[in-house]
Amino acid sequence: MPREPERNKKGDRPAVDAGHAAAKAMSEAAVEPTTSSTEADSGEVFALMGRFESPAEITHACEALRDAGYKHFDAHTPFAVHGLEKAMGLPPSRLPFIVLGGGITGLVSAISFAYWSQAVDYPLVIGGKLAFSFQAFIPIFFELTVLFAAFATFFGMWGLNRLPTFFHPVHTYPSFHRASDDSFIVSVEARDPKFDMTKTRELLEKLGAREIGAVEA
Repeated sequence: MPREPERNKKGDRPAVDAGHAAAKAMSEAAVEPTTSSTEADSGEVFALMGRFESPAEITHACEALRDAGYKHFDAHTPFAVHGLEKAMGLPPSRLPFIVLGGGITGLVSAISFAYWSQAVDYPLVIGGKLAFSFQAFIPIFFELTVLFAAFATFFGMWGLNRLPTFFHPVHTYPSFHRASDDSFIVSVEARDPKFDMTKTRELLEKLGAREIGAVEA
């Protein structure tokens, strides 16, 4: 004989079959939105993050943010993207001026030391030549110019990039590790005058961000 369907306590309809409910839940879970989002649970929001999947997408997103008036945003990419600095509206780097200053400092230091040691502190007349014959010190001038320029490059890069930085809020974004693998991430900081959680999110969604989330300061 066929089994009588199980009744609920009120006896007016069969109880929901557990297997059917599980299958329904799995089918609903399989349908995901094109853009997922995660918000910072508590605390002050530092930035809104958006993940893209190609250099063209992040370049277009940076151009749109720049044209919308955003100033405090950054791009995190697994490799250098040509033209991204222009898309972000970044000014030219100050590093060349730092390197030039280091090179000039090295050259002036070498000339000053050579002159002081040969013409002031311990002058020697050799073969009727002047005490300070700069031709003999050209290799020294060159070497100190290059040395000081190299030091300026190294420490200037550290200073401009705010290194060492052992922690940054964007590192807490769950998908940030993909910025060194296969994804391109934009972070729009909350300190930007144009920042608005709702409007900025809508803009990132419109630009095609695959995933959007906020990180705490």
